[in-house]
Amino acid sequence: MKIIMLGAPGAGKGTQAKQIADKYGIPHISTGDIFRANLKQGTELGKKAKEYMDQGLLVPDELTCDLVMDRIGQEDCKNGFVLDGFPRTIPQAEALDKALANINEKMDYAVDVDVPDENIVNRMSGRRACINCGATYHIVSIPTKVEGICDRCGEKVVLRDDDQPETVKKRLNVYHEQTQPLIDYYKKQDILRTVDGTQPMEQVFGAIVEILGA
Repeated sequence: MKIIMLGAPGAGKGTQAKQIADKYGIPHISTGDIFRANLKQGTELGKKAKEYMDQGLLVPDELTCDLVMDRIGQEDCKNGFVLDGFPRTIPQAEALDKALANINEKMDYAVDVDVPDENIVNRMSGRRACINCGATYHIVSIPTKVEGICDRCGEKVVLRDDDQPETVKKRLNVYHEQTQPLIDYYKKQDILRTVDGTQPMEQVFGAIVEILGA
């Protein structure tokens, strides 16, 4: 079962991807993890990616796709995988389709965790992170026992810069411009499935399981 997770930043697709991976015994593949692993291991693809990253440039689509395909080719992916954070754009989706077609494979599902912008801004501006150990909380759904203090280490928790409402709105604009077109792209391929991401996490997961089959 080969699945792509779609959804705006803060929609909760990463959390759902991890749960899908656990339930179906398939790897959760995030591009961030792939980059870190290749850089750490000093692979050829990792070295190429590092050249761009060191210059503050985006890693080109073809190279990102090569890194993803290299990961997909590993033994633990033989029964499927969940892609989280890739593809982000139509050119990346096209590169992925082409690379999969070369090995007679194709994606089975693109699951869109749909959450209105307003909900995302509220959700993310309620997040808090510990400045010391990195533990994360939410002032509504996962509050700290003592307001403003980390349960784990007793240091201060703060609203991170990338969770500030203005930053979130900018990230959402980028998402609507670059990533949202993927919804139509996968709809045309008849593999798009949409779930209501405003529901509690367990219900969202339940809806996804219903789509994928028990």
